Amino acid sequence: MNWTAPLRVRYNSDICRIIERVRPLLQITQQTIKNGLRSGVDTLWELAKAIIPLTILINVLRQTGWLEHLADTVTPIMAWFGLPGEGALVLVAGYFINVYSAIAAILTLELTVKQITVLAAMVSICHSIFLETAITKKTGVKVLPLALLRLGLSCLVGVIVHVLYPTPL
Repeated sequence: MNWTAPLRVRYNSDICRIIERVRPLLQITQQTIKNGLRSGVDTLWELAKAIIPLTILINVLRQTGWLEHLADTVTPIMAWFGLPGEGALVLVAGYFINVYSAIAAILTLELTVKQITVLAAMVSICHSIFLETAITKKTGVKVLPLALLRLGLSCLVGVIVHVLYPTPL
């Protein structure tokens, strides 16, 4: 008597059942492609609205000499975080506009990995402050203490990351 024949039939029927259950999940329809493209274009547009104007503005400030003037003004404050004065642009963009604007500002500056890490930590704690404060206000939370807490923690984390992040020799 052949014992493997029934096992083979059962094994094949189990695979067939699994394939029949999974097949609808693997089918990509035209609607799926349209939805994906629409979502991708919408995301691209949102990023472009933030990144392109800010990149142009920073380059205009650099070409006119204003960027250097602004950087010199805030350099003593930015030194606490181990950042050049131009790093203030990243913080202003991230704090008051959004994270994508901060990324755009980072892309236009020549920063070290450590400086980018400090900026990323600071902006991740305190970003889009006006928008998020307006949303928070609707929940009934006192917005001024929360906004000041976020700003303070952002600065504290900036100092801590600057101090603890190893500097290459």
